[in-house]
This record gives sequence, C-alpha cells and structure tokens, in this order.
Amino acid sequence: MNVKVVTALLILAATTILALDSVHLFGSKTKSCNSGKQKTSDLKHDDQSLVFADLTPDELAQVVDYLKNSINENLVNISTADPSSNCIYSVELLPPRKQDALLYLDKGGPKPRREAMAVVYFGSHSEPEIKEYVVGPLPNPTYKKDVTFQKYKGKLPYHRRPVIDSEYHQIRKHFHLKEFPKAKSFLKEVLGYNESDSEYFAAVTNAPRGFASGHRKTWFGLFFNVQGSGFFLHPTGLELLMNHEDLNYNKWTVEKVFYNGEYFESLSELQEKYKKGQLKVVKMQKSHLQDIASLKPPKSSVSDIPMQYEPQGARYSVRSNQVLFQHWSFAFGVNVNRGLRLYDIKFKGERVVYELSIQETITVYGSNAPSGMSTRYMDGHFGIGRFSFQLVRGIDCPYFATFVDTHYLLDSDSSVLNKGSICIFELNSGIPLRRHFSSLGSSYYGGLANTVLIIRTIAAIGNYDYVFDFMFYQNGAIESKVHATGYISTSFFMDGGLQHGHRVGPHTLGTIHSHFINYKVDLDVGGINNSLVALDMEFEDLSTPWNPDWKLEQTKLTKKVLESENQAAFQQHDPMPRYMQFASKQKNKWNHERSYRIQMVTFAGDYLPEKSTIHNSMNWAKYKLAVTKHKEEEQTSSSIYNQNDPWTPTVQFSKFIDNENIKDEDLVAWITTGFLHIPHAEDIPNTVTAGNGVGFYLRPYNFFNEDPSIFSEDAVYFQADEDLTSCSVNPLACLSRTASCAPKPPPFTYNGFDNEYIKV
Repeated sequence: MNVKVVTALLILAATTILALDSVHLFGSKTKSCNSGKQKTSDLKHDDQSLVFADLTPDELAQVVDYLKNSINENLVNISTADPSSNCIYSVELLPPRKQDALLYLDKGGPKPRREAMAVVYFGSHSEPEIKEYVVGPLPNPTYKKDVTFQKYKGKLPYHRRPVIDSEYHQIRKHFHLKEFPKAKSFLKEVLGYNESDSEYFAAVTNAPRGFASGHRKTWFGLFFNVQGSGFFLHPTGLELLMNHEDLNYNKWTVEKVFYNGEYFESLSELQEKYKKGQLKVVKMQKSHLQDIASLKPPKSSVSDIPMQYEPQGARYSVRSNQVLFQHWSFAFGVNVNRGLRLYDIKFKGERVVYELSIQETITVYGSNAPSGMSTRYMDGHFGIGRFSFQLVRGIDCPYFATFVDTHYLLDSDSSVLNKGSICIFELNSGIPLRRHFSSLGSSYYGGLANTVLIIRTIAAIGNYDYVFDFMFYQNGAIESKVHATGYISTSFFMDGGLQHGHRVGPHTLGTIHSHFINYKVDLDVGGINNSLVALDMEFEDLSTPWNPDWKLEQTKLTKKVLESENQAAFQQHDPMPRYMQFASKQKNKWNHERSYRIQMVTFAGDYLPEKSTIHNSMNWAKYKLAVTKHKEEEQTSSSIYNQNDPWTPTVQFSKFIDNENIKDEDLVAWITTGFLHIPHAEDIPNTVTAGNGVGFYLRPYNFFNEDPSIFSEDAVYFQADEDLTSCSVNPLACLSRTASCAPKPPPFTYNGFDNEYIKV
C-alpha cells in the first residue's frame, strides 16, 4: 500500500478517536469554551487607576536619560560600576499623595503629577553618599528634586547602599583569583575542587554585614553548585568572612575562615593545618553527592491534573492596571523593593481600602556556623518585586489565568521585563461560601459556591519562594495570604548542630528560623476618618431572672474605643481583643457603626529581644498589629537601607507609634504575620505550602444591612416540591447545556530563565 495512503488512514483514525473522546467528555454538541460574550461586571473600566500604574519601560528610560543629562557627575552604567563610581541604582513610581489622589478620584480635581523616585549612588564624592531624587512630570521630565535631606533629615551614608551585582562579581573574582589558590590541596582533595570550573562553588551571602555601623564585612557560605538542583542543601562546611568596605576592591580582604567547627585567620592557615594532618576534614566531591535537592520527578503526567476552566469566558476583566470582578474594582502594581500592592479597592463603587501592600519580609536564622547564626535577611533590601519572576501556567496559577507583565529598573542599565509575573484568576474553592439544608419547619436548600478572585505574585528570593495572594470574596471580604515554599537554608552538619535544627541530609543541617511578613492596610471605611473599636467577650455571674436561686455564667459583649496609637500597638504574643475593627461614624440600617474587621491568621515565632543591637531596624515585627494616624512621611515600615546598617536604621517603625490620637482620624493598620520554621526531613527537597500559609482577613462588620452575597447570581435555592431538573428552578440542572464545552488551552510558553540573578 502507498505510504501516503497509510499515513492518511492513520491521521483519519486518530482524528476519529479524538472526536469520539470529545463527544464522550463534552457531549455530542461540542463547542469551544469562551465563545460566548460573558458579562464580567456592572462596573466599567476607567483611566483613573493609571495614577497608580507602574512606570512603563519608556518612562523608566526617560528618567535615566534625564538624570544622566542633568547630573553632571559622570554617571556610569551600573553593570560596570565600581564602588567608587556614580550610578543610578533604581527608578520606580512615586505614588501620588493620598490627599491629591482622592481629590482627583472623588471630586474631579486635577490629575496628580506623575513622578518617579530615583536612587543614585555617588561613590566618587569626597564623602560618598546616596541621594534620592523626585523626577517629573512623566512622560517627558523637566525637573529633578533632591529630597534626601527632607526625607531623612540628613545625608544617606554610602555604607548603607544595597550591594549590586558588580560588587558580588568582584567578590567572586577575589575568591577565585586570590583566596582559593592559598588552599589548593585542601580544596582539591577534600572538596574535589576543579579550579578550571568557575561555577564549582556557589557562595551564599549573609546579612547584615558586620556588627557595627559602617561595617561591610560579609560571611559567605560555600555550597556545591549542583547544576539543575538546589545548591542550598549542599553546604561544604567552608565559610569566608569578606571585608569589602574599601571603595578600592583591590584592597578587599578575607578576615576569617571557618571550616567544620574551627576558625582560622586565613585560608593559608587552614591549608597549613591540613598539610600537617591537624585538620578534621569531611571529604566530599560534588560529583559523588547524593542529590537530595533535585526537583526532577521520576515520572511526570501533569495532564491528569484536574483543571478549572471558564465555560463562558472569564467573569472578570483586566485593563491596564485595573481589575473588575462582580462588585469589586481595584488598581494594582508591583513595587520593585516591596512587591505587590493594590490601591483604590472598592465594593459596589464604595472605597473600603485605599492601599493594601506588602511592606517587608524578614527571616531570622540560628545556626552553629557563622553565616547562619548572624543572618537576619530583610528581603525588601534585595527586592521582593525584582525577584517576582514569570509564573508557570498550570502550576503557579491555574492554566486559564490571566498573566500580566511587569517592568522594573533596579541594579540594571535599562528596564527589565518580568514576563507574566502577575496572575489573576477566579477560583472555585470547592467549599460553599454559605449554605443551609432545612429539614425542620420546611424542606429547602440554599447555597452559594465560594468563587473568589485572586491576584498573585511569587517572589523567589534566593532559596525561598513566597506566594503572595490578595483574594476577593462575594460577601465583601478581602483575604491576604502568603505561603512559603522553596528550599530551606542550611548549614554544614557539625557537633552541636541539633541545638539549631534537624539533620536532613548526610552533611546538611536544616536551620531554625522565623519568618515575619509586614503589610500596610490603609482602610477607609465609610469615608477617610475611622476609629479603632475593640470587641470581645467576658463572663458575668448571674442569678436567673425566673429563679434567683439558680446561678449561671452569662456571656457578655465588651466594647472599647482605642484612642491613642500606644493603645493600638499589640506585641506579638500579648493578648489582643479578638474583634478589631475600623469603624466609621456612618450607621447601617440597624444603627450599628459601619465597620471592617481585621482578623489575623498567624503563628509567628519570637522577634529579637530588645537588647539586640539590630532590634530597632525591623521592630515592626515586634507588633502583630499597630494602628497609626496616616502621615505622608510614614509611607513604609522599613527601608532598603536598613539591611546594611541595622545599627542605625534609616526607618525605625516604632517611632511611628508616638501616642497620637486615633479617634475619628485617617488610620493605617500595620499587620505582621509569620511563622516559626524548624526544618525537618519532609522539607527535603522543598518546603511545601500545605500548613505554611498565614495572613489576615478584612471582613465587613455591620458595613452592610445583610450579607451582600445574597444577591449573587451564582446562588442556588430550591424546595422539596419543586422540579429540580428545571433550569428555571435549579441552574445546576442546566450545566449539560451551559457548561458543556471543550476548553482551548493557550499554548504553554515560558521565558522566566531570561531574568537570571547573578550568583555570587
């Protein structure tokens, strides 16, 4: 038989089988999903949200060009900058002042000027410094204003600057060319080091960098850099303390060396002891490692994963930086340092939150190795938004989610695209939002599927991956949640290690640590001015009214209006009223204050004791909730400069709490959630999200006259005597017609590897 005929018959047979499968799965009248026009919302998109939109690549380029032309101090590209160079570190949107934004949004006032905030390093000055400039208006800037002194009441010392990629590159070069040759036989015979392989070791930075203001002395732990796997689980036991304070990198030195429980003045000393047989060694080679860190599955069949799809198209709408979903609307963006942020959140056209944003994440470690015992990472310093890379369709987010690109300029010569780094989707959670089955009095059923809109980013900051979600419910509630996954941070397993964690590999100690995540929540409930009201319960002894001889303990509501910032600052493990609400002067139908309740879900560990010399640099983590009066000069709870000088913090959050009146004022809630993590065997190869999610809810509390989800068109209600197969009675009976379709998945693409971080 002719080969072409055989091929044609095979294709025909395959097509027939596929058609039969489609009939079996989707009914005899298969149609494509998303073919009909779906009603997304009664709300309409507008351009007002653009006042909160992140800077575009063109705007970022305009700011860079303007600064280079207007600052006559030889600004070089940051990719080639030395510590003594002048260069632009970052450019980001400067959000408008709240007063100006509300005048524009609510009263038809003038549109606020669009401006950028630029951070510039001046390493060539006789007294090197950091400066911050406001640049505007955008597009086509015509002015720059040095606002450093206005913001910080003085100069920004140069030693507080974040470490840039070129500095890490010089450190790596120093290790390879000047340090490793001092211990050739040790490195080769004990660790299998191949000096021709510049990627043999990965060096993990610790932070803060020293023990006093002005220090830039960093411990680097060396790990076997196993390609395609997580080197974080393969410590070598060798750590180097690098002094890189001098602006001339030729003067940098390694001041201390640590290996397997012993400290040395240099690698030369370690080498000498090794040659004399006086060094306790553990011989390992990268090629012989048991790769406990591999994420490659023995078998993969992801096509079997259950999938959600939208039979009549998405029920939400995204345009520019605005999302509409049922009664919800909000603007979104990503700050390069702090991550995902939302503005102007409205329900049924009424603003309930002006700003909801991630502020900072920190991790406080413990170990019996020097890099681990002194590490307190402040992730905003490294860039939570910067490391929010492309999301993987079908794993990181549902396959049919909407993906949005972001752009940033930080430690880069031009703007960087993080393609598809935000995803937005509606999720059927699989649990009813509300329901009741009645068998008493009358027989009926009423219920509502809990579908929520989620906006998500995932920040892969070194070893950890943080999944940040903001979730919008049909009843007017908002949930903020963060899950932690990724690799644990580890130390080399040595004597005494079990005081600081658990052994999780042949030579690997999973080290104890605490995560803290801080959010800014600028609630505007029924207007700008609110009061903080605390509700709780107590028991009172009572003689029953119908028989004084009978006693009972009666539950009673307690209510207190907190009047000062000091009263509204609750430390992590202190008692706090269980109902904390932002209340307005407006009343609902039942004469109760229209309010939103803050409900927290957290199991944070202990924050650093007050005697710690760096306590003040991140002491927002001391408070699970603090409510302060809104001030333009108190925009963020942390600073990118705190990491490298935590002994003299640029922003000290506790200073926000200065006993000001918070009754009937514009208020901001600063919420800290977190968890203690004592690693265990099941954290290998990765920590899982199950059980590692924390956050908080913002729940309407007498804000409405009833649950607004009662008006949802997704609700189902039927009685026992009704025809449940009738579509007019029970919409679920119509699914065979309304939801029978063959979803057309978009092609799978991924470009996330385009934005790789330069490893030390």
